[in-house]
Amino acid sequence: MSTRRRGAVAVLLAGAVALTACGSGTAVAASGPADRGGKRDTRLALPAPTGAYAVGRDALHLVDKARRDPWVPEAGARELMVSLYYPARKATGTPAPYMSTEGARAFLKEMKVELPAEVLSTTRTHVFAGARARSGTYPLVVLSPGFRTPGAVLTGLAEDLTSRGYVVAVVDHAYEAAGVTFPGKGVLPCAACGRIGPTTFRPAAEGRAKDLRFVLDRLIGKTSPWKHADLVDKGRVALGGHSLGGAAAAATMARDPRVRAGVNMDGPFVDSGEESGLSGRPFLMMGTEADHSPGGEDGSWDVIWKRLDGWKRWLTLSGADHFAFTDLAPLAGQLGEDDPEGLPGRRAAEITRDYTRAFFDAWLRHRHTRLFDGPSAANPEVVFPHTPR
Repeated sequence: MSTRRRGAVAVLLAGAVALTACGSGTAVAASGPADRGGKRDTRLALPAPTGAYAVGRDALHLVDKARRDPWVPEAGARELMVSLYYPARKATGTPAPYMSTEGARAFLKEMKVELPAEVLSTTRTHVFAGARARSGTYPLVVLSPGFRTPGAVLTGLAEDLTSRGYVVAVVDHAYEAAGVTFPGKGVLPCAACGRIGPTTFRPAAEGRAKDLRFVLDRLIGKTSPWKHADLVDKGRVALGGHSLGGAAAAATMARDPRVRAGVNMDGPFVDSGEESGLSGRPFLMMGTEADHSPGGEDGSWDVIWKRLDGWKRWLTLSGADHFAFTDLAPLAGQLGEDDPEGLPGRRAAEITRDYTRAFFDAWLRHRHTRLFDGPSAANPEVVFPHTPR
């Protein structure tokens, strides 16, 4: 495992601990927005979305009664929480939190770090709960987070895509992360933590693939429990994920023709046999240079790369750690805790947003981009291990 693999979490938490030790009750953003009184907002803040649309968010609780929870069978049916981000009308709704204080406390406890939960729970978002939806139909992107981390760490990516005219569904999988609240049960523990390894990764990824297919059934099926379901263009659907979520995105695509394109951000692949080629559908692989260069530690990338039979790109980010594709990277940067030898958190967020958005724009909106033509002076951190063709 590379020395950078857990870097973003380490520096985020180290920075927060340092601030706490100095007597600060909350973390200080490098350049936070001004509040209504003209004072500087000292909370951590997600990077501002780059699109024109305001961002609304709903929460949807789904229960798959056809399956028992794989981690806690005695809990009954498999449960999922889905955060739905949608283009909204400006000046409607109320500001939404990054995560609850209780959820942040559970997440930090899982990471075995003692610091005030408010360091994360007070992070400023650009999301409005209960906002009025804009009219129209939009492509749907479903995102799955990495193992142990709640879907909240993909908020920045979801905000940006939504501001550009997407509906984004971020899925939280019960008992696979700490910090997620489920109706009637409160914040669930990460029962799966410590139980996923070389022999159990595949069933975990395939279990998530079943979760994602169930989410699609509910969001783009004949009937949907989401009140804004008419915003979704059912013919333009894509998947993406980080780490275990990236593996699940590919595994889902292998068995679900409804998905037109997919992205794996620094996650291993599971072998889906002949279906691993995805029937010619486009797939983007973005990973750390240390772990996901050809011939690197994760050999599954080399295997799947050869099997993909449609448009494909393999990109690696120089100096990035495993969490560079999540909110933890820019938040660490705001604490002044960027790795001096690594990729700054601000740049990691910019690159992740730019390339994933360009990919979805190309395959869900037919908008050509030159980002995938090869290396560029504008993005020297992005390496193309294989010549685009």
